[in-house]
Amino acid sequence: MSTTTLAPATAGNATTAGVGQQRPAPTRIPFGRILSFELRKMFDTRAGLWLLASIGLTSAVATAVTILLGDRETLTLESFAAAVGSPTSVILPVIGVLAVTSEWSQRTALSTFTQVPGRLRVIGAKLVDVLAVGAVSMLVALGIGAAGNLVTAAVTGTDPVWDIPLSTFAQIILANELGMLLGFVLGLLLRSSPAAIVGYFVVNLVLPGLSGALASSQRWWAENAGWLDINDTRFQLFDATLSAQDWAQLAVTSTLWIVVPFMIGLRLVLRAEVK
Repeated sequence: MSTTTLAPATAGNATTAGVGQQRPAPTRIPFGRILSFELRKMFDTRAGLWLLASIGLTSAVATAVTILLGDRETLTLESFAAAVGSPTSVILPVIGVLAVTSEWSQRTALSTFTQVPGRLRVIGAKLVDVLAVGAVSMLVALGIGAAGNLVTAAVTGTDPVWDIPLSTFAQIILANELGMLLGFVLGLLLRSSPAAIVGYFVVNLVLPGLSGALASSQRWWAENAGWLDINDTRFQLFDATLSAQDWAQLAVTSTLWIVVPFMIGLRLVLRAEVK
């Protein structure tokens, strides 16, 4: 009596079946999840958290100082908006810078782009988050200023003056969003927090003085600076009603200083080797 062994054939069939099977493709991460993840990363660090908190703190301090030291009889919403707007316009671009450069300064770029191989989706999520944070921060700052306006009116026994129309407030938000975008672009180009922050302050604080000096000595620059200097056009959004030519100049300078550098920086990020 003989015994037939089927083990080798069974093993062969199992091996063949294993080779023929294909792993299912991983599910693509929804863009909404990337948005929430990148937003959380912006404020997970102490620097990011304190930058966000400083918007409310500096707005409250500026409002209190305005109430204590200003002429209460003449204070209006515009007075408080100017007070809270100055520190906010400095802090927001730094948030825009760190939203990009933190990936390299904290060496999280490798894990981020491994989990989401499509770098364009990650940069897009960061951009949307930066713009959302800028808009919400401005609303919070204006809310604190409005509260200060109400307190002043209660102390002086007069009616509060609401002298900032919606269109002007929209211009203020746009001006700050452009500042954040400029910081974001410098972050893409340099991918270094110190270098990008210094670069932003050079553009925002040093170049206006150089442009003014050039305008005083060169008539051509004085007549055409609005088409080349983004500060010359962006700063008008804070306290002026723009004409059609002013809006055209803003579009041109924004393209030169934000859109074109953004495309260059995006290409560099997409092609950069991540270590």
